[in-house]
Amino acid sequence: MTTAASPIRRGWRALRVILEMIKFEHTVFALPFALIGAVLAADGWPEARVVLWIVLAMVGARSSAMAFNRLVDIDYDRGNPRTAMRALPAGMLRAPQVWAFVLAMTALFFVAAAQLNTLALVLSPVALAAIWGYSYAKRFTQLAHLLLGLAIGIAPSGAWIAVTGSLAWAPVLLSAAVMCWVGGFDVIYACQDIDFDRARGLHSVPARLGVADALHISAALHVATVALLLAAAALQPVGGWYHAGVALTALLLAYEHSLISPGDLSNVNAAFFTVNGMISVGLAVCVVLDVAR
Repeated sequence: MTTAASPIRRGWRALRVILEMIKFEHTVFALPFALIGAVLAADGWPEARVVLWIVLAMVGARSSAMAFNRLVDIDYDRGNPRTAMRALPAGMLRAPQVWAFVLAMTALFFVAAAQLNTLALVLSPVALAAIWGYSYAKRFTQLAHLLLGLAIGIAPSGAWIAVTGSLAWAPVLLSAAVMCWVGGFDVIYACQDIDFDRARGLHSVPARLGVADALHISAALHVATVALLLAAAALQPVGGWYHAGVALTALLLAYEHSLISPGDLSNVNAAFFTVNGMISVGLAVCVVLDVAR
């Protein structure tokens, strides 16, 4: 009995470490935007079956991409003092274990897409290429921040397709808003690694322009986020709650930038994790209230 149970316990332990490594709880950043796309597409709450498969598709895609990123970046993580204690460089996990997780989550994503509709399934490899491709972007271009934003920004358009089997301009603008939002806060996060990125020849906005100019670019991207959210509203019948959500987003983004300065990056984690979680959840709640009016 002990011999049979030991591999099971090891498997669960490895799974817990993987979920911690990919910060599974940060799915909260992207999932609310998928729900925003879904409820706007349905002009109400979609069928429970559709919501379930959207959630599973999001979990599969995001988990697959994050684990793939850790595999691709293992050498960089090993050399960066900030990331050297992550599970793979620290030896808490082996690469085959993480590859098995990547394949399982990829399979979940494809199965979920197939359960939604034909267009979702046909476009699922394109979405997977985008979210995996981000992992290589920093080696070549400062646009890596926006490519990460695009990987997450697929969420509202993907959910719209899941509900309607087609695409429209409103979810495309929502996706662009998410791309700018994520790109902006990723620029802030990258300020922590400016010296490492420069030493290793990695491309990031802070490494290229310095912290002060990087924060200006981040702020500009977040102004664009609010503008795109308002532009999407012009193409979709929404009411006061949606606009209240946009106003809340603008206030929280302003607060996020008040926490950071070129001379003080000590609040990056608060800005990155806490405030951005509040933005995604807060806007989603407002949109749900809006369509329920």
